[in-house]
Order: sequence, then C-alpha cells, then structure tokens
Amino acid sequence: MATDLSSNELLVTWYRERIGDPATEDEVMGYWIFVLGALLGVLGILLLIPSEPASSIRGWAIVIAALGLSLLLAGSIVRLPLREYSSLLVLAGVLVTVGGIIWFLVAYPDNWRPRSSPIIVVYALGLLLMTFGGVFAPLLTTRAEEDVSKLQDQLDDTIADESDLASVIDDLRGHIADAEADEEDLARELETLRAELSATLADEADLAAQLRTLRESQARFELYEDAGGEWRWRLRHRNGNITATSGEGYTQKHNAQNGLASIRRDALGATVTLIEEEAQLPAEDDPFEPPEDRESQATFEAYEDNASEYRWRLRHDNGHILADGGEGYDSRANLARAIDSVREYVGPAQYLRFDPTAFEIYQDNAGEYRWRLVHRNGNILADGGEGYSRYHDARRAVDRIQEDLDSLDFEIYEDNAAEYRWRLSSTNDRIVADSGEGYTERSEAADAVERVENYAPDADVLDVTPAAFEVYEDAGGEWRWRLRHRNGNIIADSGEGYADRSGAWNAIDGVKRNAPAAPTEDI
Repeated sequence: MATDLSSNELLVTWYRERIGDPATEDEVMGYWIFVLGALLGVLGILLLIPSEPASSIRGWAIVIAALGLSLLLAGSIVRLPLREYSSLLVLAGVLVTVGGIIWFLVAYPDNWRPRSSPIIVVYALGLLLMTFGGVFAPLLTTRAEEDVSKLQDQLDDTIADESDLASVIDDLRGHIADAEADEEDLARELETLRAELSATLADEADLAAQLRTLRESQARFELYEDAGGEWRWRLRHRNGNITATSGEGYTQKHNAQNGLASIRRDALGATVTLIEEEAQLPAEDDPFEPPEDRESQATFEAYEDNASEYRWRLRHDNGHILADGGEGYDSRANLARAIDSVREYVGPAQYLRFDPTAFEIYQDNAGEYRWRLVHRNGNILADGGEGYSRYHDARRAVDRIQEDLDSLDFEIYEDNAAEYRWRLSSTNDRIVADSGEGYTERSEAADAVERVENYAPDADVLDVTPAAFEVYEDAGGEWRWRLRHRNGNIIADSGEGYADRSGAWNAIDGVKRNAPAAPTEDI
C-alpha cells in the first residue's frame, strides 16, 4: 500500500479489502460513521455505569452515548442508495441532535430536571428527521417518478449527445467532401502518371529496339594494304556490296585504324543533310557546327488549344512557322517528351523519296520488323501480314513480293463490317500482304489491287531507322513534309504546303538546323 494515500482513500481501500467492493462512496462513508457511532455508544455506556448522579463524568457519558446513537443511526442511513433530499434530511437530523446535545451540556446538571423534556424533544426530533429521510421519504416517492426523472435525465443527455453528434456529422461531411475532392485530384494525377508511365515504357522499348539494332550488323570493316603500299579500309555488306571506303590511303596502319575508329564513333547519330547537286557540296576543309552546338534561330512554342489539348510548334525568329506537331497531348509531360523526341530525331533523320511509291521497312513497338507500301501522298497501299524478328527477313519478304507478284493471287472479300478488302496469298495459301484498310465498294478494292500491281515491282525499299522525313504532294498539288517514326507515328509535319519539292527540302534543312538546340517557351 502506498504511503501517500489520503485518509479517505485508506478507508475505501480497507473496506474493499475486508468487506467488498462498494457500490458508492457513500456506502463506505456510512459504514465508518456507523462504526464511529457504535464505538462512541459503547464508550458512553461504559462511562455511565460507574459514574455518580449529577457528576460531570455522567454528563460526558450521556453526551458521548447520545452522539454515538445519532452517528449510529446516520451511518446506517447514509450507506443506503438514497436520493439527494433524503441525504439532506439525514444531515439536518444530525445537526438537530448535535444542537440538543449542546443544549444538554449547557443545562446539565443544575437546570437538567426543569429542561430535560425540551432537550429530549429536540434530540428526538433530530432522530426523527434522520429516520424520516432514511425510511419514510423513499416511500413517498414512487418508482414511476424516479423512472420519469431518470428518463428526463437520459433525454437531456440524449439531446446533448445528438447535438454533439450533429456537430461531428457536419465535420465528417466536410472531411468527406475534402476527401472526395482530394480523391478526384489523386485520380487525375494517377491518370497523368499512368499516361507518363506508358509513354516512358514506350520510350524504353524504343530505346531497347534501337540498341538491338545497333548491335546487329550485316557488314564488316576490312583493313588492308593496297598495291601502292598505303593502308585503306572499306565497309563491305554480307552480300558483297561495298557500302563505304576510306577515300584516301594512310602511310601507316595505325592511322588507318584511327580513321576507321572515327567513322564508327561519329557515324552513329550523325545528322543527314540533303544536297541536290555535287556543285553545291562544301569544300572538304570547310568546317561546320553540329546543330546542337549552333545557336538556334527558332523556339518551340508550347500551348493549349481550344480542345484543351497541349500542342507545340517551331517558330523562327522571323515569325515563320517551321514545323508543328501532328497531334495534341493530354498532359504537358507528354508534350515535353514529344518536343524532346523531335530534337533527338530531326538531325539523323533520313530523307525518304517516294517516286511515286516506296516500300518502308520499319520496327514496330513489339520490336518486330514490318514493311508497308506507301504512296508519296501518304496513303498506305499495302502492308505485310506479319512481323519478322530480323531486318533482313522483312527485306527478303519485300524482295519475294516484287519478284513473284505475277505468280501470287489477289483475293477481294467482304469482312464482318461489310467493307471490301484484298489480300495477297502465296502458292501455299499463306497471306503475304493485305490492304490494311477497307473499302465501301468492291470496285474501290479492285482499283487498290491494280495500284499495287502497277507500283510494287519498281518501288524502292527505304529503311526507316529510327525516323525519316517524307516529302509528298498533297491533294491540292502542294509539296509537304512530315517526320515519321519507324513505328508509323507522325512526329512532326510542315504545317503548310510549298509550290515545289525543293521548297519542302529547304524547309526540312531549316528544321534540322534549328530544332536540336531550340529552347521551349510556354505561351
């Protein structure tokens, strides 16, 4: 037991350990009042027996015994679970008995006999008040009144609880509204992140495909000493064709090796510039700045159109629009990636010539090589029915179609969407090409077959790696250009037409010069 417990706590603890757990604190208090009254009563009787009549000892014995009787009765009543007014009557009764005892002390012994009756009446009145508070007052209060009182208290508590609950509900509604708003914001952010992740994964797949392409080669460098004793190198394809030579001889072998290493290092990522005539070639000792090191005279303008899509355009410092995006984007992050891809691809992008058609061999998003027959107006006349794991497999497929077109069978059929299509089958019924689109009339599909039969045998084969510029004539007779990724997506286009093809070539050169180092500006 702790030593710092108060006396009241000590009494309660003793009661709990020796008697039992009290229902109320009044139960413990009444018990100890009862014990005190019993002790005082016994002490008073013990003092009264040997005392002389009218002596002071007898007077104190009567006082102690009377006080003990009062406390004995009060303690018995206080232990009961009484209402508040009953407790007040008990307290009043104790005070009245104490008043009678004090009156006895004043009157005893000289005036005791003449005043004994009123003193006894006062004392008895105090006992009566305590008895009434403990016995008769509870009888006057019905259970219904108590129930009504309790129900009223419960009702008051319920009203208070409902008021508190209403306040809590209002707070919860506010929190729920805030949470829903936050959830909508998070959903939008999540959708944006998903789109960015999808674009990132596509970029990673594209980069992986480029790396695979870089690791694959169908040629080798050959280092040799010519008849004049000079060292030279040449790049020879597996089919025997010489694709590049050193152009000059070297007096020492290691100089030739350094020249070869320079080609291997600088060829990857080198920009492509179209020069129409040999007379326009710059002098061999004429240096030039790479586009990324040259100060750009243009700016990428990023803006939001009326459809709430983000777009870009490349504007020259003179106000002329050099290029714009072929599509809108749902987020600024996707727009930024599109601009970065333009900066990355325009320099090394090849010039594709469709005269008037050409086969494009490209790599799709799954890393497979495919082919398509494209007209210079941009229409896809035919495409392969399958992808190939290697570039030369797709190239052989194109060669077989060009060589064996007369022996292959064109079939025109109606698909489930009630559109007419054509497909080209080999002798073993294997589909080697199809129309790629449907036609509303059978005659239109027949015209498409005739175009393929006319153009395919003489069409050049173009390698789209990783992007290329296409110059074509639109329906209005104007020449335009577009930058097409090898997956078929249009990265950029001219935005306007030109009167002749050379105007489109000059526009491409302007984009190649200015796009790689052009800054981005939000408008």
